[in-house]
Amino acid sequence: MKLAEALQERADLNRKIAELTDRLRTNALVQEGEKPLEDPAALLKELDKATARLGKLMAQINLTNSTAVVEGRTITERLAERDALTLQLSSYRSLIEAASQSTRRARGTEIKILPTVDVAALQKKADAMAKKLRENDNLLQQANWTTDLQES
Repeated sequence: MKLAEALQERADLNRKIAELTDRLRTNALVQEGEKPLEDPAALLKELDKATARLGKLMAQINLTNSTAVVEGRTITERLAERDALTLQLSSYRSLIEAASQSTRRARGTEIKILPTVDVAALQKKADAMAKKLRENDNLLQQANWTTDLQES
């Protein structure tokens, strides 16, 4: 199995577990003398099976990510870089948006409101971050489809 397939299965299992949790909650109580729409014991059995599979899959994904190397760095390192860069880029874009609002004057006064940062320079830096993020994501996607999942 390729890493990408394991990641897809992990996402499916997470959705299934959330769905089973909701179904269990829905069938947890019934009016006296009534039966639940679904058997909670059967749902719990299905939940246990799904969470066990998810746990095994997560261990294999983590092992693979920590040992597979893509252009000199492990997938784990590249994922950490992606997460940090995404957070940094979001902050830059928020600052750019706030500072890009047109110059305005405060109500009833002649006080001018001006940006405190160089918006053009920040935008250029944000564009470079976005490019680096795209390139890193492309490497990760390629690695996901070419890397075999390790057995734990």
